[in-house]
Amino acid sequence: MWKKHPRALTFLFFSEMWERFGYYLMIGIFTLYLKDVKAGYAMTEAESADLYGTYIALVFLTPFLGGLLGDRYLGYSKSIIIGGLMMGVGYCLMSIHNLNVLYIAMTLVIAGNGFFKPNMATLLGNVYSVPEHRHQKDEGYNIFYMGINTGGFICNFISAVLYITYGWGYAFLAAGVGMFIGVIIYLVGLKHYRMYDVKKGVQKEDMSLTHIIVVILLPAVIFGLIGWIIPGSLFGSDSTDAFIFSCIPLVYFFSSLYRKAEKEEKRPIAALLAVFAVVILFWAVFKQNGSALNTWADRYTNREVTGTTQKVFDNLVLAKKVTYKKDTI
Repeated sequence: MWKKHPRALTFLFFSEMWERFGYYLMIGIFTLYLKDVKAGYAMTEAESADLYGTYIALVFLTPFLGGLLGDRYLGYSKSIIIGGLMMGVGYCLMSIHNLNVLYIAMTLVIAGNGFFKPNMATLLGNVYSVPEHRHQKDEGYNIFYMGINTGGFICNFISAVLYITYGWGYAFLAAGVGMFIGVIIYLVGLKHYRMYDVKKGVQKEDMSLTHIIVVILLPAVIFGLIGWIIPGSLFGSDSTDAFIFSCIPLVYFFSSLYRKAEKEEKRPIAALLAVFAVVILFWAVFKQNGSALNTWADRYTNREVTGTTQKVFDNLVLAKKVTYKKDTI
């Protein structure tokens, strides 16, 4: 299967696999770490979910900017390398038990993800844009996505072993090491996709970066600040209010595209907006894997193992003995 595809796929596959290894390792333990009274920050359920939700929202926002910069100015490879290094440093900083450092680390990961994620996928598309491989594009992306699933699967076992044996910090360090491995693999295979790293620049029909900032980003920031400073919380927390309010200019912008479009363009734009709506709902539900599903597993599932299963888990360092003490109050 691999032999029929361009050599670049192998390196991009493993680069993405290790990036997703770090990403899913981090979100898999993040809220549990925040709520840990002894080794974490003793946050409440609401506080940890709020911080996690803010992180996820920004992780989905920054690829818009990172993709724009990579496409027009930096190029895909430079963006991928910058993003990978930023995420690697960010994950490693999360191993330091300090709330201010945690916020810095999250900022690095959020920004790094914006550079890495969209440009990696675009570069892969460019690899399959040549005539001899164009017919393999769907299969190539399926193989590529297997790398995402592989990284997201194995990270759970690594993080469990490191947390049980050494603590939260080493689990976060593993995410950083995984990201650095992904960058190294990408650099090793650079010769196989350097020719596909073509900056498109600003085309005549493109909206300028200044226009994007003034019309889309600046209004979103202003509305977000309004949502943040409004007394009380309309949607559960200040950060949620800020996010909802910041979406208002974006919804207006995309709806205006439909209103101003020519008659023959309205139907495809409407179809695209419908896809946007469905995808938003999908990811909103999917990303509960790091908050609501973690809470459910932590509180409402029987995680006790006995007999042969216990022996296997003990040998693999995948089980931890917990002693419950009687409350003195």
